Order: sequence, then structure tokens, then C-alpha cells
Amino acid sequence: MTDTTTARVVTDVLQPRNVLLAGMPAIGLAAAGDWTGVPWGLLGALCAGIVPASYIEWERRRGTWGDRHVVDRTQRAPIFLVILGSIGAGAALMTAGGAPGGILAAMLALWVMTVVLLAVNTVWKISVDCAVAAAVVGMLAVVHSPWWLAGYAGVAAVCWTRVALEYHTVAQTAAGAGLGAAAAAALGLL
Repeated sequence: MTDTTTARVVTDVLQPRNVLLAGMPAIGLAAAGDWTGVPWGLLGALCAGIVPASYIEWERRRGTWGDRHVVDRTQRAPIFLVILGSIGAGAALMTAGGAPGGILAAMLALWVMTVVLLAVNTVWKISVDCAVAAAVVGMLAVVHSPWWLAGYAGVAAVCWTRVALEYHTVAQTAAGAGLGAAAAAALGLL
């Protein structure tokens, strides 16, 4: 397997939708202290990951973008607005349904992170994939155990793929990962 093929496989497996689908139920579990938090985490994954990924796929099929990576930063604003709206709607449903505070705090951290991604993206390209991967790993470390910090090896792999595929520079991936880690740290403060 070539480096490019490996990078493509890793970036597809560790894309934001998948990372959120794996991580948010575990965050919900910790927030509730039992299995009742898992559905709240799945709702979080739906709103933060699956709805935005579906929107990107819908636009891709319409011919708006070539693939899910949307490498032209000038085309990304609508995606961020969909993410913000979807996370906001999910948080509203969680609030109305009495979700545990920890999963609501995670949604708030992701929402704020997305606002920063949108703001930065207006002037400079930043890696959303790296931000999401770092945020989820960091949040798992905050709510479960510091052992989850070992997951930053996976974040490093995501950073490598984005550079290897020439979607981002090292600085853009480092900035994304740093922002995601900051969002996780903020969860620990909430």
C-alpha cells in the first residue's frame, strides 16, 4: 500500500462523523453515569457529525463539491452554519429532554469550537478533521480517564493524513488539533 493509499484509508476511517459516532456515546455514558447517557451521546453524534456529513454528501451529489474534504476554504461557510444549527438543535432537544449536564457541556464545547473554526476559516484554512479528533479524544480523557490521552496517537495519524493528501499544511493541522484540545480542556472547566 502506498503512503497516499494508507493516508486515504486512515482519513476516511477517522473522519469527524466516525470519530463523533464512536466518542459521543461514551461521553454520554460518563455524563449520566450509566447506560442512559448513551442515547444522549448518539443524539450528539447525530447532530455534530451525521447531519453535517449528510449535508456535505448531499451537496457533493449536487456537484457543489468534489468530495467530503471541501478543500477550498471559501466554500466551507455553509457547512459551518449547518453544523452550528444542528448542534444547537441537538442541545435544545437535550435541554428539553433533561439530558445530563456533561453531554450538554460537550455539545456547548463543540459548538464554540465550530464558531472558532468558522471565524478562522474566513481568513485561513484550518483542519476540521484534526479539531474534531483532538476534541473527542480530549473530552474522553476529561470525562473518563487520562488514559484516553493515548488516543492522541490517532489524532497525530489524522494530522499526518491531511498533510500527506495535501489537504492541509502542518500548521493548519496543528492549529486544528490545538483548537480541539482547547475545546476538550474547556469541557473540563464547565
